[in-house]
Amino acid sequence: MLEVSQVECVAGQGLRGDRFFDFKENYKGQITFFALETYEAIRRELGGEDRSPSVFRRNVITTGGALNQFIGQEFQIQGVRFRGTEECRPCHWMDQAFAPGAFEFLKGRGGLRAVILSDGILSTEEESR
Repeated sequence: MLEVSQVECVAGQGLRGDRFFDFKENYKGQITFFALETYEAIRRELGGEDRSPSVFRRNVITTGGALNQFIGQEFQIQGVRFRGTEECRPCHWMDQAFAPGAFEFLKGRGGLRAVILSDGILSTEEESR
């Protein structure tokens, strides 16, 4: 995983430079989101203070909203349009990547998979000011 200050979203294809960029037509996971609040909750519950959000292998870390509400909905972030397709379900290897119990903890809050509906750039909060 590589942390970057901005990423280019390409409608119908994904994130430029991502391993799943232009993976296949109508791919439901062109971009994945993970809530910072979930990361903080799992750290409180299971420890893992030395683990960063990157261990969950989601593309974008968000704040301020329950991601599952966007399943089947169109939404916009920094002028880029998306449609939520499904929950980004946790994998069994989460227990090894983060801490034992992570797989069960993340059921129902593993993040959001989405398709990209318009081209644009997403930037970190500091970068977008």
